[in-house]
Amino acid sequence: MIGDMISRARKEKNVVKSELSRRTNINIGHIAHIENEERNPSHRALKSICRALEIPYQPLMYTYDKVFTEEQKSNKMPEHISYDKVLAVSSLDSFIECPADLGSASLAFKVEDKSMEPRLEKGVYAFVEFNTPLENKDIGVFEYNGKILIRRYVIRKNSLVLRADNKDFSDIPLEENDQYNIIGKVIGTNTGLIF
Repeated sequence: MIGDMISRARKEKNVVKSELSRRTNINIGHIAHIENEERNPSHRALKSICRALEIPYQPLMYTYDKVFTEEQKSNKMPEHISYDKVLAVSSLDSFIECPADLGSASLAFKVEDKSMEPRLEKGVYAFVEFNTPLENKDIGVFEYNGKILIRRYVIRKNSLVLRADNKDFSDIPLEENDQYNIIGKVIGTNTGLIF
């Protein structure tokens, strides 16, 4: 996944591999192996690549040991995981203890509505692993039309849907040109629920 993200960033920045090699002093063949998912970059190499592409290091670091499936690629998931954005937080409740079995969590979101009840009740904290590819029916955290939503990522034959578990909330069909970002995958809660 990290190679896919580096390749996407490089292409969107209009930087050819030879130029990236020159800027980073990393052999062009090694860059090709990284982008083809044949090798992971060292942390030092990743920092150098990020500096050369003028993108933040941490969002890519979260993708380090993850892999996109063919289904995720066919649903264009790589286009909806950010490599150049970080989450902006407008307030801080406090810190919350993270259980050892949820050690890959990046942060905890407070569930602000009843859309995912009964699975995720309003007021609980959902532990989230950043920039994680989602499988069918995984619960994820999304940025959609300027709002943060917690929904199921549902893969249908010819479409993608953000679905609430609570039937009082409507499905959100994702259209080809919709702008949304996958922030991460919900992996558990502070009430002991593990996904």
